Amino acid sequence: MPHRATKIVATLGPASSDPALLEQMIRAGVNVVRLNFSHGQAQDHIDRARLVREVAKRVGREVAIMADLQGPKIRVGKFAAGSVMLESGQKFVLDAARTELGDIDGVGLDYKALPREVKAGDVLLLNDGLIVITVDAVKGEAVHTTVKMGGELSNNKGINKQGGGLTAPALTAKDMDDIRTAMSFQADYVAVSFPKSASDMELARQLCNVAAAEYGHKPGLIAKIERAEAIPKLEEILRASDGIMVARGDLAVEVGNATVPALQKRMIKLAREHDKVVITATQMMESMITNPVPTRAEVSDVANAVLDGTDAVMLSAETATGKYPLETVQEMAKICLAAEGPGDFKLEADFTGKKFSRIDQSIAMGALFTAHHLGAKAIVAMTDSGSTALWMSRHLIQVPIYALTSKVATQRKMALYRNVQPLFIDTSADRDTALKEAENHLKTRGIVQKGDIYAITCGEPMGAPGGTNMLKICQVS
Repeated sequence: MPHRATKIVATLGPASSDPALLEQMIRAGVNVVRLNFSHGQAQDHIDRARLVREVAKRVGREVAIMADLQGPKIRVGKFAAGSVMLESGQKFVLDAARTELGDIDGVGLDYKALPREVKAGDVLLLNDGLIVITVDAVKGEAVHTTVKMGGELSNNKGINKQGGGLTAPALTAKDMDDIRTAMSFQADYVAVSFPKSASDMELARQLCNVAAAEYGHKPGLIAKIERAEAIPKLEEILRASDGIMVARGDLAVEVGNATVPALQKRMIKLAREHDKVVITATQMMESMITNPVPTRAEVSDVANAVLDGTDAVMLSAETATGKYPLETVQEMAKICLAAEGPGDFKLEADFTGKKFSRIDQSIAMGALFTAHHLGAKAIVAMTDSGSTALWMSRHLIQVPIYALTSKVATQRKMALYRNVQPLFIDTSADRDTALKEAENHLKTRGIVQKGDIYAITCGEPMGAPGGTNMLKICQVS
């Protein structure tokens, strides 16, 4: 299989929980498996995590597991008939005090704070923006509205306020329980839904670290950018996270569809500048839920995210409940590979005016620069924490990066980094032996052969975190 730089995140669900199918999906290119905590019970996720680890072991490749928290339920209640058909111009009441099931005139609310957070003139979007209603008045616990754009409204559909402004906390009691569940199987990443500020991410990190302490584990934290309020605070959220997800569904509902493509480009650029990872998500291959081939628009969408430098592209319902989970992964892998083809990489521009105060960061940049100009076949980073490989991966370069680590947790975490292939190596404490082992690792995998040049970084003494202080250029003899 050719080296693909962009990683694929696939959501596990009823359509993809068969062990044989999951094995095919991982072989086809899945690097990260997402467990969506909006659905299922704790035991379902524990069982699926075990399945992922078993299948990955069989394939001989470590994949990361990402636990995606549900976040606040800003939703309508349930209907007596399961759904109603709303017509433009009709009146409709969202009533926080309502206990009976909904009908054509109104429905209860899962989100009881709504009447205190909206006023006459506000625009509410239901079911991912497919239904638009305008607030006429708020009377006690009841929000009286007029339907502007009708459609079918079914049980528990989401509510967004145009322009943002709903105050629901990012972490609910359910999320806190789910964090404990995710840490029990040492999820490599936790995705936090609807964060509005750095403090939401800091609280999530504290909860994760406490829950994971008994396992000696520390997960990476991904902030899902899906609220209008998160946009002005993007940099502070980035600093408090290990990465972000461009969650285009809810974000588009709050800020408008037309705004999202430019925001996506900005978010990818900003994440890379801050040495953070970035996942582009939502409806990337939506038509493949029911069709065996993607539309040309979807192909362009995935390719553009790759060209912008995203670390990963994500599949949601396409692999969780769709008809063609394996074919979707195969198509996505093909699109990524094609988009990554020979590009015009300007590494010098990346380094102009930059100062590196850390020795390990300077070594990482030196390896990139030298490998690029020498036409090296590979860059090898011997890494304990994965930091050196992460810094290297923030720059677009045609030379593949192989990150060799003796820590399985680091290997799994690096599965999300663009252009990084994490490999396990039981490194010796002796530098020369370790370097020889690394070269043998590359040779047995057919990555390098006689006469090839590669760059290798490591630290002395071996195995000390943050200790990368050596760059060696080697020619295979």
